[in-house]
Amino acid sequence: MSRVAVVGTGLIGGSVGLAARSAGHTVVGFDLDRERLERAAALGVVDETAPDLAAAVAGADLVVVATPVGQAATVVGAALDAGATLVTDVASVKGAVVEAVVASHPDAAGRFVGGHPMAGSEQDGLDGADAEMFVGATWVLTPTPATPDAVLGAVRAFVGSLGAETIAVGPRHHDALVAVVSHVPQLAASTLMDVAAGRGEEQATLLRLAAGGFRDMTRIASGHPAIWPDICVANHDAIVDALDEYLVALSAVRDQVAAGDRAGLLDLLERARAARRNLPTGTRAGAALVELRVPVPDRPGVLAEVTTAAGELGVNILDLEIAHSAEGEAGVLVLVVPEAGVDVFEDALTARGYHHARRVLT
Repeated sequence: MSRVAVVGTGLIGGSVGLAARSAGHTVVGFDLDRERLERAAALGVVDETAPDLAAAVAGADLVVVATPVGQAATVVGAALDAGATLVTDVASVKGAVVEAVVASHPDAAGRFVGGHPMAGSEQDGLDGADAEMFVGATWVLTPTPATPDAVLGAVRAFVGSLGAETIAVGPRHHDALVAVVSHVPQLAASTLMDVAAGRGEEQATLLRLAAGGFRDMTRIASGHPAIWPDICVANHDAIVDALDEYLVALSAVRDQVAAGDRAGLLDLLERARAARRNLPTGTRAGAALVELRVPVPDRPGVLAEVTTAAGELGVNILDLEIAHSAEGEAGVLVLVVPEAGVDVFEDALTARGYHHARRVLT
């Protein structure tokens, strides 16, 4: 990429602008809030501003839509109508956005890849924008089977230039996953904070006693509240399913506490402790890497299928190259992945009909 248009200059859009400029891209910004856009220019978030969406899109190699989730599909469609050659977004709900774009722009939807950077800040708007926000963060891409390989590859390359690690999963699968790891935690933290704050005359003393655990668990309740109603509406099915599962688990632990079930409680706490310690923290320095060479046919959706399989299995693709054959009818995907977990990825590739060769890198 050389010229990137950022539509929406709030927290994430501002951070994309700063990170893209740091990576050497030229950034043009557009925002309906002209005052915020001018402030973004003054802060160095964008190189230049556009008077309207069409002007922002003109000449851009990539358009990044960083509006609230409720507006994302409409703005993506408007960017495609304005002639954008490549569009992605940053909304935290993907199924509704991707499906709306496909339904409204079936002939142009191949130029759009949904995206969601798993990063943020408790600060609001441009005050929280940070050029380093995406370094080492996971950035989810949600291609469809109709997404051209070149389109997915271009968006993936841009995200990588910001320092993020990409995974690809289907839009609805993404929504089910983030309901558990992002949306329900936000609701749980906000609800617990509300319970504590509503203790009437005890409130002042209670909050003075709040120790590290309470503060850690409720930290995200201090984030910008205005974005969450739209998220909950857009992803309501997955959030309700995750909340139901959480309520069943809370009911079970409530019964254990009421019954004085020491063994059951200890078992829960030990399982949770082990799972928490096993949360991935990125590729460890010195970890063995494997190169997989996967011959693929020249047909739409191959790259999306392979990378989505990796994403669904939690396999981090550290590097990716597409080697095209001289005849143009086939090619080879060259993937570099951590050796840990590669076996299950290879099984998934084989199940999908992809033969491959493995080489351990030293």
